[in-house]
Amino acid sequence: MTSPKPEAAGIVAEKAALRATAGERRDVLSASAPRAGHDLADRFFEVWAPPAGTVVSAFWPIRSELDLRPLMTRLCERGCGIALPVVTARRTALTFRQWTPSTRLVEARFGVSVPPEDAPVLEPDWLLVPLLAFDASGYRLGYGGGFYDITLAGLRARKSVFAIGTAFDGQEVARVPRSSDDARLDAILTEKRVLIMEP
Repeated sequence: MTSPKPEAAGIVAEKAALRATAGERRDVLSASAPRAGHDLADRFFEVWAPPAGTVVSAFWPIRSELDLRPLMTRLCERGCGIALPVVTARRTALTFRQWTPSTRLVEARFGVSVPPEDAPVLEPDWLLVPLLAFDASGYRLGYGGGFYDITLAGLRARKSVFAIGTAFDGQEVARVPRSSDDARLDAILTEKRVLIMEP
């Protein structure tokens, strides 16, 4: 897959500045909302009911990320397959390995917990995507590696997928700086509400 074009210096600087403040904001939100992961799971099922057999990619929380484990467990109970992302190389699409409640995770690069190498590789139909900030247009600020932008471009070229940004409600900003290679999300899910983007 072709890597995205380098971003203009102005966009890079805007994103770097927003990452600094967005990370601090998320730290505060995480500390003040210990049940946000359970509330987010409730919001999810108020809107969506993916059928059994649907493969949903999630992520194991690091730092102050919103904890998706309550949602992951409930999706498993409904017969969905759960996969966690694995970084294999810079500027390449993510690989997704199967997770179940009995999976023993291992530590990978960036301190992320992932399924072991012998876990089956799955291709997601739905993606729960981490972020530092989001806007009402469906754009997210990530960590700067471009992994989800590359991954979503590849998946969308092959099939229909549904990408949901997951965040604390207070992570919304007026506008996320973006370039033409930044992937737009299909929805935003927070502990308080769901935003579904117009096509």
